[in-house]
This record gives sequence, C-alpha cells and structure tokens, in this order.
Amino acid sequence: MSLPKVAANSPQEVSLVAGEKYAYCTCGLSEKQPFCDGKHKGTEFKPLVFTAEETKSAWFCRCKQTCNAPNCDGSHNKLSQPTPSAAAIE
Repeated sequence: MSLPKVAANSPQEVSLVAGEKYAYCTCGLSEKQPFCDGKHKGTEFKPLVFTAEETKSAWFCRCKQTCNAPNCDGSHNKLSQPTPSAAAIE
C-alpha cells in the first residue's frame, strides 16, 4: 500500500454537526483538507465517510499518519520538519 501525502504538519480544528455526513481525506491530495474533494480518484485511497454523533469541535489529522483517523493523535510531532530554504533564512 502506498503512503498518503502529508498535507500539513499540524491538525485542523473542525466544527461537526450531529447527524451530518462527512468524508475525511485519507490520501492527502485534497485541496479542501481535512475533507475529501475527490482527488484520490485513480489511487488506492478512499475517504473515511462518517456521520457525526454529536455537535462539537474536533482536531482532524492532516499529516495522515494518525492511528485514530480522522482525529489527530500527535503523530505529526514525529515527522521530520522541513529544512528552511536559504531565501527563508536571509
């Protein structure tokens, strides 16, 4: 199985509404992170579709390494941080 693209090295807070259906991006390609926009088509990935059980705020994973999808479990803290470019240092 291929690894998903890391969309970001931090979670995103989302507002969920009880009874609403959501599709969480598992491939990392979506431009509507952390939700699916269909960019996975042609890959082996499929969105994680679920219905919110309650109205609440949640922190959804965007690094796609969580063991508790769609929720962030802190896995992004174990990823290598990008090295700043020379232009960013000047």
